[in-house]
Amino acid sequence: MKVHGVFLVAVLFYLAYTQLVEGQPRKDCQTRCGNLTIEYPFGTSPGCYYADDSSFNLTCNDKEKLLFGSNFEVINITHSGELRVMNNVSYTCYDIQGNFNRTLSYNYSLANLSFSRKNKFTLVGCNALALLSTCASPPAANGECNGSGCCRTDVSVPYDSYSFQTLTDLIPCTYAFLVEDGKFNFSSSEDLKNLRNVTEFPMVLHWSIGDQTCEQAGNRSICGMNNSTCFNSARGAGYNCKCLKGFEGNPYLSSEHGCQDINECTSTIHKHNCADPNTCRNTVGGFYCKCRSGYRLDTTTMSCKRREFGWATILLGITIGFLAILLVISCVQQKMKHRKNTELRQQFFTQNGGGMLIQRLSGAGLSNVDFKIFTEEGMKEATNGYDERNILGQGGQGTVYKGILPDNSIVAIKKSRLVDRSQMGKFINEVLVLSQINHRNVVKLLGCCLETEVPLLVYEFVTNGTFSDHLHGSMSDSSLTWEQRLRIAVEISGSLAYLHSSASIPIIHRDVKTANILLDENVTAKVADFGASRLIPMDKEQLTTMVQDLG
Repeated sequence: MKVHGVFLVAVLFYLAYTQLVEGQPRKDCQTRCGNLTIEYPFGTSPGCYYADDSSFNLTCNDKEKLLFGSNFEVINITHSGELRVMNNVSYTCYDIQGNFNRTLSYNYSLANLSFSRKNKFTLVGCNALALLSTCASPPAANGECNGSGCCRTDVSVPYDSYSFQTLTDLIPCTYAFLVEDGKFNFSSSEDLKNLRNVTEFPMVLHWSIGDQTCEQAGNRSICGMNNSTCFNSARGAGYNCKCLKGFEGNPYLSSEHGCQDINECTSTIHKHNCADPNTCRNTVGGFYCKCRSGYRLDTTTMSCKRREFGWATILLGITIGFLAILLVISCVQQKMKHRKNTELRQQFFTQNGGGMLIQRLSGAGLSNVDFKIFTEEGMKEATNGYDERNILGQGGQGTVYKGILPDNSIVAIKKSRLVDRSQMGKFINEVLVLSQINHRNVVKLLGCCLETEVPLLVYEFVTNGTFSDHLHGSMSDSSLTWEQRLRIAVEISGSLAYLHSSASIPIIHRDVKTANILLDENVTAKVADFGASRLIPMDKEQLTTMVQDLG
């Protein structure tokens, strides 16, 4: 008698979309069920699993078995996105007369999870027909499920339902089930009869975070918070996290339970490859092998070997030593040159009456004078090394440069050509007197530098050129009005009258000419260049002087 059997199993699951919310479990969450550890993003109560997505909600029953949904017992959870569960076997059986006897089938809902390609869809029985696989020949040797009494096929994802049908006339039962590849070895003598009374097999499910790829999630991904990185899920939707190389822990957590540095030098799982354990040195995310002095690391064997000093090494050592000697000599020369320059500046400062100037400035009545003593280095920086492009004018007495001080104020720096060392006392005295002149029509003397061979005088900068430039020179086309010319003449006369009669010590300019009269932006006259001036002693009413060319 030919027995016909029909066996139907339907597996249905759907993809649920989860909101990408960066969450962390509560501290009071259940962390164990029986001998299994429950780790985030899975949990057994709201607030303990990722974003309250029911796909990650597990149940720990009274028998301390961890369940996914209502059908699957969880046996293992990996951070890489795999959930291993026990899957029930479906079957159809007939009695000896070939009448339908009993059947058992299951419907599954996987929520946001998917079947893994690591599973095999397996049918055990003869002359049985399934929608995914068939077999019609007698069974062969034990150990292989290759179509003889047993057949199976790969499971592609995503599958959201399964339906198969079996026909049999040789054996009482046929069996169909999903099983992890390598977890079922067919035995024709035992499995065709009662499948060795096995009612469930391990099966692999895939899980992931959300429904976006790493690229789509971007900064909203919960990976990368603590030495972890993102990778796209094998499900084809969503992503998973993994610790960076050299770290271990839960990559979905940012706390102390997240990815932590592995000490490869002491770990029994993640071992170093140094030939000598004593040379291992741990680093954050890695390690290195440290050889003692005189030895080098052979990266092929990861062992330390004595350094060999060949001609190339000796030549390199000689070259480095020679360069080091040259560097030392250069540093010594620079230091000696700096010391010599310092001594020379100090010598010039003394020769130019620096000590006398400091003493006079600190004396009675001059402590409040706004007069500065500048350094040679400061003058070089202000004039950009006495750049010719900063020259404002040249004459028989010297050269005037435009300078910019550290506070960005603009000044005029006069560098004389010659100096009479025998007249240093008078020079210092005249500088002090000129520094006290505060008249709107006289160029203000701001300070001096005595560290150079000839003293440098620093004046206020007047922006509009000389009176001569406006009358005869490059600015003559500006054509001063008669009113302006008369006002300039009055201002010059007033300033000279002040110098001759009102200054604390009367001063005779002796070189009044249009080239020594400066004009500011308001065409206000300012008398400048006191190089040929003379002071009239207080006890004298007359002073003989040479006639000067007024130009």
